[in-house]
Amino acid sequence: QGAWVADFLEPMLDATRTPDERQGDLSAQLGANEAAAGRVGETVVAMGQRRFAEVAGALLDYGERRMEAALADMPDGVYRFTDIMEWGDDDIPISAAVTIDGGTLQADFEGSAPQVAGNINAVEAVTASCLLYAVRVAADPTIPANGGCARPLQLRAPQGSIVNAQPPAAVAAGNVETSQRIADVLLGALAQAAPDRVPAAGQGTMNNVLVGGDGFAYYETVAGGQGGRPDKPGQSGIHTGMTNTKNTPIESLETHYPFRVLRYGLRRDSGGGGLHRGGDGIERELEFLAPATVSIIGERRRNQPWGLAGGGPGASGEDWLIKSGSTPERLPGKATFDVEPGDRLLVRTPGGGGWGAAGR
Repeated sequence: QGAWVADFLEPMLDATRTPDERQGDLSAQLGANEAAAGRVGETVVAMGQRRFAEVAGALLDYGERRMEAALADMPDGVYRFTDIMEWGDDDIPISAAVTIDGGTLQADFEGSAPQVAGNINAVEAVTASCLLYAVRVAADPTIPANGGCARPLQLRAPQGSIVNAQPPAAVAAGNVETSQRIADVLLGALAQAAPDRVPAAGQGTMNNVLVGGDGFAYYETVAGGQGGRPDKPGQSGIHTGMTNTKNTPIESLETHYPFRVLRYGLRRDSGGGGLHRGGDGIERELEFLAPATVSIIGERRRNQPWGLAGGGPGASGEDWLIKSGSTPERLPGKATFDVEPGDRLLVRTPGGGGWGAAGR
């Protein structure tokens, strides 16, 4: 039975606005892990160690065989794609060359930008996760997501690059934003090998909104448009790619935080046109009822989610600060600012790209 290390825990909690909530989060994580470990232990006892190891190994081998078979059905070749991250006024390229050879696949990110002096750097583990996600989308989403299906995949991510950042690089937004772009790059490459399976680009961002004030801390990501798919339109107002966060009900938000939600609905016609339209983004407007500090971290604010097979791009995202008696101010995609009661933040998230030429 472990114990909290006070010399580590207390300074970390003291640095947060809501230490009791964060202590609860950590305790919940610990409890979940202890419960899971107990259930695994019960299974080992019931099956016996040898049989348990045999079954676990068989599941991994099955995942490997399924992935090899799916890759073998895709045409051999080298498929390249480049997309960008937005950092200030700079475009930061992420490039990948995906090589399919029989039942194996290699993704080489040579040519991607060096790590930057900001928090959009991704560590190699994030890039590896994006690779597994994108390949399962393009090859066969029913393949079991276990370590076995990753065996036929090889990742080359240059050390010190934005996709394999090294200390002391900041990496917070690499997890929530750059992961989206890495997945887009891989899917853009794989669309050349599997055009009938890969959708157009989704919104490509999590539209992070963080608000902190006296005794409260709020963090949520806002959904957007899914890219049009080879056989149907993209979905509207949904998280896609490297994210899976749920919607916070307005009633809960307004009960627990000093906000008022003035607008929350679809951003009509923000999806790209085409045979199968991209899904629409979201419009969400918050009014602040107490002084606070706000941070936004978003992407696709200057650039648009791309379409595929002749489909049009989705609309880029927008963020607006609306202060009482002042002209609305369009914000950059990444910004931190103070607000007073009565100030408002309007987030308009990107739509997904369209798939296929209209009228095809």
